[in-house]
Amino acid sequence: MLIAFSITPLGVGESVGDLVADAVRVVRESGLPNRTDAMFTTIEGEWDEVMSVVKRAVDAVAERAPRVSVVLKADVRPGVTDALSGKVARIEARLAEG
Repeated sequence: MLIAFSITPLGVGESVGDLVADAVRVVRESGLPNRTDAMFTTIEGEWDEVMSVVKRAVDAVAERAPRVSVVLKADVRPGVTDALSGKVARIEARLAEG
């Protein structure tokens, strides 16, 4: 499964980069395939392991922020692996075809 999520620290002022970096660090240390862009971090794995990483990332931010907002989107497809890069590769292949 793929989980795309965004964590926003609230009540800590305008600059939240350090707190967001704490969340991304948790994801990267998980060892699960992941990708971070300007809006979301996407991770791939089994339900329990992916949701555990999301919880740990939220907890890391909550240690320094009085409130945390989480947006989450899931693509649940049992038996599918390498969806994180495979989906993008298929689109890129279609674009290359013209």
